[in-house]
Amino acid sequence: MSTSLEQASAEVDRAEEELASQRRRPGARSAPVPQQRRRTLRTRWRRDRSLVLMTLPAVALLAVFAYVPMLGNIAAFQQYSPYAGFLQSPLVGFSNFARVFTNPAFLNSVVNTLTITVFQLVFYFPVPIVLALLLNSVISPRVRVLVQSVVYLPHFFSWVLVVTVFQQILGGAGLVSQTLRAHGYSGFDLMTNPDTFLLLITMQSIWKDAGWGIIIFLAALSTVDPALHEAAASDGAGRWRRMWHITLPALRPVVVLLLILRLGDALTVGFEQLILQREAVGAEVSEVVDTFVYYQGVVYGDWSFAAAAGLVKGLVSLALVMGANKLAHVFGESGVYQR
Repeated sequence: MSTSLEQASAEVDRAEEELASQRRRPGARSAPVPQQRRRTLRTRWRRDRSLVLMTLPAVALLAVFAYVPMLGNIAAFQQYSPYAGFLQSPLVGFSNFARVFTNPAFLNSVVNTLTITVFQLVFYFPVPIVLALLLNSVISPRVRVLVQSVVYLPHFFSWVLVVTVFQQILGGAGLVSQTLRAHGYSGFDLMTNPDTFLLLITMQSIWKDAGWGIIIFLAALSTVDPALHEAAASDGAGRWRRMWHITLPALRPVVVLLLILRLGDALTVGFEQLILQREAVGAEVSEVVDTFVYYQGVVYGDWSFAAAAGLVKGLVSLALVMGANKLAHVFGESGVYQR
């Protein structure tokens, strides 16, 4: 019985070797792979109709409040008057864009916007990452939840409340100035000093939104397999080495994605935050593209000029997103969308 089994096993081995040798021959055709049958539109509708119906309200809201208003960009090519409307306003071509690029106030707002963006990209963007890494290293879940709740609570405050809190602390009659005067020193007013305005708005942004930003990074850190840290620790890797070789690579795709989106908003900085403090420090340092468009269009009534400036801002932001996404693909990252 055992001899017959050995002979059968030997015959199977010879058959497999002969089949493998035939596949290795030049010009040998491999067995055809059965193609998956293509689903019809009706079949896909039956399969996905619940998901499609759930997304219809969101698509309708996006169309009404995002895509339909884009038709108003035609005002950038007109001498628009709200009394005449889009159909009766005369076309003026690219003259509004020529006014935009030769306007010193617009160029100053672009410089201020880019300065604020670069400064916050260096000093504000890494703060949520550092906070997420620190919270992730906290062992006690109760302490972690408590710290996270306290840190991201200011996100729910309005900018009016945030500016008021900073005014009560760092203003001319604020808590810090009164304390300094009580001890014989001269007070200071950080809220009306144009030289420190960039530092002030960065501090406000960190206090208000940095805690909320750690949620994304903590979610990314939760996907890291704890076995990787255990294996690295058993091999002698310390905390810093585990962070460098395990934790940070897990955060890299999220960091790249948020960095691309931040570059897309390079010409969009806090409108409410800046317009609330514009009169205190002056338009020379606080005027950005958004506040410039608001004052030109809504306050001064130059709708066509404001529409042209806003359209330039949108096109530049789109180019920045596309360029940053292409650069992410070059370095092997997914970016905003897959290739």
